[in-house]
Amino acid sequence: MKALHPKQKKLLEILKAHIADPLTLEELAERIGTGAKSVVFHHLKQLEKKGLLKRNPANPRDYTVLQDAEDSVIYLKMYGMAKCGPEGTILDGTPTRIVPVDPSMIYFPACKGFMVEAKGDSMEQLISPKDWLIVEQNHQPKNKDVVVCVNNGEVLVKRFTRDGENVILQSENPRYTPIVADKTSFHVEGIVRSIIKRSVTC
Repeated sequence: MKALHPKQKKLLEILKAHIADPLTLEELAERIGTGAKSVVFHHLKQLEKKGLLKRNPANPRDYTVLQDAEDSVIYLKMYGMAKCGPEGTILDGTPTRIVPVDPSMIYFPACKGFMVEAKGDSMEQLISPKDWLIVEQNHQPKNKDVVVCVNNGEVLVKRFTRDGENVILQSENPRYTPIVADKTSFHVEGIVRSIIKRSVTC
């Protein structure tokens, strides 16, 4: 990759520093020492072409810094497992935090990555409460994949299985009975690819 233009390097640093509270184009222009929003827009497009930035075309202030040019760090957004509307997605919500992740932990395009913090004990012994899950945004899980999904407005982490025309959401904890997914409201947000354990049981 070609070396970054000084303004692109400064812009990337500013974007990382304000990722939880994004600045407007006017504010970015002021920070990098130019009075023109068009200059900022040009450098943002260049950062996207160089694979360092992904922006939401519907909301310019919603972006993900994909990789730190010097430190090789990927920044993933973490979302809470709050209830959604009938057709809601947790990715429409506000991230609870931004987590720097080593690229070696990601085995899929970083632009498709997000994280959630597990709650409840339905997936023990595989997943414990407060574990961090690295998830690939993918709506086509395979049988037995562990998924982050929405069913009747409730965000769940379950093992995805098919039984004929029905989707069965299974827990790892035998104390919980399987759930038959609602055909009208169920959708998969993504497939769990990695689990970061945040507590160790001896």
